[in-house]
Amino acid sequence: MRALTDHGGFLLARYIFITGGVVSSLGKGLASAALGALLQARGFSVRLRKLDPYLNVDPGTMSPFEHGEVFVTDDGAETDLDLGHYERFTGVAARQTDSVSSGRIYSDVLEKERRGDYLGKTIQVVPHVTNQIKDFVGIGDDEVDFMLCEIGGTVGDIEGLPFFEAIRQFSHDKPRGQCIFMHLTLLPYLAASGELKTKPTQHSVKELQSIGIAPDVLVCRSEQPIPEKEREKIALFCNVRKEAVVAAYDLKSIYEAPLAYHEQGLDQAVLDAFGINPAPKPQLDKWLDVQDRVNNPEGQVKVAIVGKYTQLEDAYKSIKEALTHGGMANRVKVQIEWVDAELFEKEDPAPHLEGFDAILVPGGFGERGTEGKIKAAQFARERKVPYLGICLGMQMAVIEAARNLIDVKDAGSEEFDHEAGGKRFTPVVYHLKEWVQGNHKVKRKADDDKGGTMRLGAYDAALKEGSKVADVYGTCAIEERHRHRYEVDIKFKEQLEAQGLIFSGMSPDGRLPEIVEVADHPWYIGVQFHPELKSKPFDPHPLFKDFVRAAKDTALLV
Repeated sequence: MRALTDHGGFLLARYIFITGGVVSSLGKGLASAALGALLQARGFSVRLRKLDPYLNVDPGTMSPFEHGEVFVTDDGAETDLDLGHYERFTGVAARQTDSVSSGRIYSDVLEKERRGDYLGKTIQVVPHVTNQIKDFVGIGDDEVDFMLCEIGGTVGDIEGLPFFEAIRQFSHDKPRGQCIFMHLTLLPYLAASGELKTKPTQHSVKELQSIGIAPDVLVCRSEQPIPEKEREKIALFCNVRKEAVVAAYDLKSIYEAPLAYHEQGLDQAVLDAFGINPAPKPQLDKWLDVQDRVNNPEGQVKVAIVGKYTQLEDAYKSIKEALTHGGMANRVKVQIEWVDAELFEKEDPAPHLEGFDAILVPGGFGERGTEGKIKAAQFARERKVPYLGICLGMQMAVIEAARNLIDVKDAGSEEFDHEAGGKRFTPVVYHLKEWVQGNHKVKRKADDDKGGTMRLGAYDAALKEGSKVADVYGTCAIEERHRHRYEVDIKFKEQLEAQGLIFSGMSPDGRLPEIVEVADHPWYIGVQFHPELKSKPFDPHPLFKDFVRAAKDTALLV
């Protein structure tokens, strides 16, 4: 049910543009997600959108060390990890139309130019690039009450200027009062003088005003309480109401953000800026329960994440959060320890893995670290430690089983042979050359472009009746999100199942393995998809919920 209409009774989305200043990584994505959750709590419908200034078409070809994880939508978009925050906090499934980069915008403009769509005109940033951005921003504006659009980067960045100009124009194109601007800044604290300094915020707002944008709401990150006189000073020099200067303090958990921002008056400041008065009262029971589960666990479990990008936690952001959700569902704190898979590629993994209640091996690309992941899978299988293998983690579990259960000693993946330029392995995992997506067939070659050429997005899977995963899901028909270009070969299926590695989930046509599990094991499951992408604090993914339960059972036995 749409909650807002214009004076003529027609549905009319309100736009909130979220920008950042002073420094990067202030938490625009988290603030946007928390605001979306608060507007939902007041009965409004929302959609969140990310505009990124980088020239990559999407993050799909970026190293996790560069950009963190790639978040995948149901419809197959490779997007910024902030879309994961949006989904986790609002429960609204992201779409391809919720993420765009400068690279995509320029590509679309140049494609139009090549087709002659501009009728011989000289192509310029204004109006052609800015018009393309505005067209993207306006997609689906008849579907929701509020559209929240986060602009990546920091005001003043040269690559972000077309986006700032576009949203400035967009706000003028819309009726008065339909768009507002929310700006995040930093209030640094100087210990030597014992002061919070407002000058960086003033300069950031001045930079924003110089390009024609005046913020309506200021969110100020601070490690110290903001004195009333400083709040008044910010309001005076930045030309905003004092009530619209909102403090954002460091939190123990990101899931405290909706309640913390509500306490500081963010949602009220936004509704006041739109002139929505009286505003519906917020229903915050859901977030009170989430906060209680995070802050008051009744136990603890230790989970090892054996990966290859462990130096940057954002590379596994959704996995970390999904484990937290599983912990909340089981009333335990999940203590995550990051274990570099390369540490024990040529040695006994036991010293690195003993003492954990569960082991998780996540996805990844390339051969580096894979022998360590294979050893981790073997350790978990033989020691009866709960194991969850995701994407590459499932493939390594199958390779381990092939080597040690059915005596395929050189079992490996075509991916590793392709990297090395020769055949060193018997390929238990092969490059997928064609598959069915919806009602059409998709074909790929090994030397295709890297970007957007994987099996991406939501696909159905059929689970074996009576299997562990069917019990976990409570159904035999599921849909999960994928991001990979290599698949487990079913030619080893019968041999492996005879030794206890059950192929308990398959694609509907029976060609592509989706899930494997070990029959004689407390909890050992590998999945080809990425279940972490659909987990939410108020709706934990069933696999993570049960995985943490198994870890809890292991902890109780010790």
